Amino acid sequence: MKTIAIALMMSSVVFTACDNGNNKSDENAETNKRSASETTPSSNPNAEATPIEGIVSGYLSLKNALANDNSKDAANAGNAIVEAMNKIDKSSLTEDRMKLYADVEEDAKEHAEHIGSNAGNIKHQREHFDMLSKDMYDLVKSFGTGQTLYHAFCPMYNDNKGAYWISETKEIKNPYFGKEMPTCGEVKEEIKQ
Repeated sequence: MKTIAIALMMSSVVFTACDNGNNKSDENAETNKRSASETTPSSNPNAEATPIEGIVSGYLSLKNALANDNSKDAANAGNAIVEAMNKIDKSSLTEDRMKLYADVEEDAKEHAEHIGSNAGNIKHQREHFDMLSKDMYDLVKSFGTGQTLYHAFCPMYNDNKGAYWISETKEIKNPYFGKEMPTCGEVKEEIKQ
């Protein structure tokens, strides 16, 4: 009888200890969840917007227009990128960001202008999109965007030399081949910022 009483006491101690551990795990998980959501820009209304937000928005519209074989919308997006670049307050940038922005600004703006002035010539727009995407990658990596983006690669573009682009979704919507080969490519990197 004494053995049964001791066994019951031991099992209640074990269950209590396990239950307390679970509560602590649950509390820790809830605390971690709250901390993560508090630092996510999209869930924090006080999060500071990135200075390149308008540029990235224009770029993503451009990517989607090219994926849909829509050269007119691509031209509008190219013009929106130029407009967003003209609005950047360079005096608010740190020295490192100012240097990077200065390194890509002229080149990126030129590609966006070519895209904007070539509605009806989607092949030419895609050539400039390829070069613009390299500059955009550098900007996104340096400045951040407040959202998760994906660096995708199409191995067949440009006579199988391949080309990269940035997307807001993991789903491949190829801007280089559009509806001809919409899913050609793969995500190579997830960019979280």
